[in-house]
Amino acid sequence: MKGLAAFVKERRKEVSLTQEEFAERAGVALTVIRKIEQGKTNLNMDKVNLVLRMFGHELAAVSSKELRG
Repeated sequence: MKGLAAFVKERRKEVSLTQEEFAERAGVALTVIRKIEQGKTNLNMDKVNLVLRMFGHELAAVSSKELRG
């Protein structure tokens, strides 16, 4: 599975948008896009989901019990 940073950057480039253009369309600040693409870990999930919804995806919290299967 691709990391969040690589996924967002690749998909943004596929639609030929600059970080600034993408941030505007997603409704987030440019710094949010930069932090995501740089792989920062201290991100606001609501902001990340605004970005991911541009590609039809969303993150959700998962419990450790769900991870263990």
